[in-house]
Amino acid sequence: MSVTIRPETIPVMADDPYSDENLTNPYPLFERMRAAGPAVWLEKYQVLAFAGFQECKEILDDYRTFISSAGVGPKDLHKEPAWRPQGILESDPPVHGPMRAAMAGVISPRGVRELRPAFEAFADELVSALIERGGFDGVTDLAELFPIRVFGDAVGIPREDREANLLPHGAMNFSAFGPDDERSREFFGKGEGTHEWVMHNCDRENLSPDGMGAKIWEFADRGEITADQAALLVRAMLSAGLDTTVFSIGNTLHSLAAHPEQWAQLHANPKLAKFAIDEALRYNSPFQSFFRTTGQDTTFRGIELPAGTKVVLFMGAANRDTKHWGENADEYIISRNAGGHLAFGMGIHQCVGQPISRLEMDVLFTALAKRVKSIELAGEPVPYLHNTLRGWKSLPVRITPA
Repeated sequence: MSVTIRPETIPVMADDPYSDENLTNPYPLFERMRAAGPAVWLEKYQVLAFAGFQECKEILDDYRTFISSAGVGPKDLHKEPAWRPQGILESDPPVHGPMRAAMAGVISPRGVRELRPAFEAFADELVSALIERGGFDGVTDLAELFPIRVFGDAVGIPREDREANLLPHGAMNFSAFGPDDERSREFFGKGEGTHEWVMHNCDRENLSPDGMGAKIWEFADRGEITADQAALLVRAMLSAGLDTTVFSIGNTLHSLAAHPEQWAQLHANPKLAKFAIDEALRYNSPFQSFFRTTGQDTTFRGIELPAGTKVVLFMGAANRDTKHWGENADEYIISRNAGGHLAFGMGIHQCVGQPISRLEMDVLFTALAKRVKSIELAGEPVPYLHNTLRGWKSLPVRITPA
């Protein structure tokens, strides 16, 4: 990790946000971090950390001062090489602009609307099968299964070996956004070989001609992006519509199963699905943290930060900040206006693929809300411990049809 000099006025915390205990339940630590001041110094990692909503939002919005091209993990990619080619997340203007324009051109409102019928058809098929079973694992039988099928088809990658490669690749990829520790190295070991499979299937000749991946390559044909950038954008699209969507579906399902009164409201009015999803994204953000680097000398909240200083932002903490969300920030309430949360980031690096992720979740939870009267936990959920992502490894649930 890049080492910086601790500003003398900053509170020091010896806690490890990436320990098993804090990854299992980070919120007591997050509360103490926010209470300590606008920033804390994480002694173990020698880095300045921000956990408040306003601080995180302002840093994410200020892409000129807090840059991404030095990496969104602890390593300074201006000083040491990345483990794989840097993509849209790890770029700054002017490189970033054409890539984002290409992604936005493919993930347009019209393009997203065209995906709905296929998503709805599989959602109905899947919900019917789950109702017949009564009990199932909300992760493997729903949260993973749905996006791997519908989004993989939408991008146009081959169906064969998707699950075996895409899930461990995503876990490996996002591990680089946190500390290089035993946990991260374990995910890199499990993901060995998957990067090659993913990049091979992001090449033009391996994509179906009518999928979103092929549409990205059309931007390369017109010279608006390079061929290398096209392959990286298809890879980024897979991450945007799959990895965090899997965790978002699982977290939303868990939130609703653990709060039956909230499910009752959703079942009574399935149009509330969008609100239930946004509130779950706020309540248990699938993306808990990542880094930025100062591109120039700056002063933020009275703290002098020399150019090249790494800072870590905890969006999972910001999305529970009582100063912004009120004293009931630790409660899951689907009637809350949770818009403006930081689960998808903010500013020019706000997740460009979020319309597809939202569509997947809206279609799936609307189908469930219409046809399922009640949902409850049928066993002890098993947390998925990852340095960046928050979700569930197993989520036993039981449903009662309407």
